[in-house]
Amino acid sequence: MVFSQLPPAPVIYLVEPFGGSVRRQNPNMPHVFWDDAAVTRGDGVFESILVRGGTPVNLDKHLDRFARSAKLLGLPDPGREHWTRATEEAVADYCRERGDDNAEGKCTWTLTRGRETTGVPTAWLTVRALPEDVLRQRERGVSVATTARGFSIDNDVPWMREGAKTLNYALTMAALRWAGEQGADDVIFVDPETDRVLEGATSSVLVVKKGGRLRTPAPGAGVMAGTTQAAIFEHADSLGWKCKAKDIYLSELFKAESVWLVSSTRIAARVKRLDGTKLPAPDNAPEIRQLIEGALA
Repeated sequence: MVFSQLPPAPVIYLVEPFGGSVRRQNPNMPHVFWDDAAVTRGDGVFESILVRGGTPVNLDKHLDRFARSAKLLGLPDPGREHWTRATEEAVADYCRERGDDNAEGKCTWTLTRGRETTGVPTAWLTVRALPEDVLRQRERGVSVATTARGFSIDNDVPWMREGAKTLNYALTMAALRWAGEQGADDVIFVDPETDRVLEGATSSVLVVKKGGRLRTPAPGAGVMAGTTQAAIFEHADSLGWKCKAKDIYLSELFKAESVWLVSSTRIAARVKRLDGTKLPAPDNAPEIRQLIEGALA
């Protein structure tokens, strides 16, 4: 009998949401109650962070977005120093237990509205190995299907909390399952009326155009501001690239030098096929990869 090798156990830290203690949690023991809003309502926020070289990558931008998401949902301010310290301790444990100071991994922060019976927010973080499909797509690129998001966002609604990275990913996961049924790896959401490009299921769309131009859909109106995309633009701008966030339409993706899906842990996956059409490999693909890696160094 052949037993498949189990992945190493994740490192889990429970975080006191008001800036108190942090403590290590046994991954084989439960830590979320049955009436937690994360379970019953998907009511909470999260961040996913790349761990590389024993360090959480792009940490400040993740801290900024985490705090912004919490504020939009009326959750307590996570506290930069508190979450930074907890993350550094968890990452150190992760690397030490794997015997590799340069171990790559994924750190996820979660902050929920907490138990219905207490009203006290729940918070924890995990550090674990990157999934094999993430590494594979990073290396080989992805096939993408475009689709409508399935709902529209009315910015005039006073309670709408657009821009918060929330736990409610049911529709996103449904879209990814649909993509798999079409033989694709991922989706790019587009406006069904205008063909305006929005974003990937869990990523920002990065378009490389001739003349040293980088473009990405402008945040807002259905587009989440991406931490990885922001880091790439800052780095590329310092090297003389012309970077701009603007409205992009589907037809432009087929005419671009290359199209990439960029995100925290997958980093960058080149779109090799879009709606069944093969996108030719660009001559400057190594340069683009070097640019992206440099932004996260």
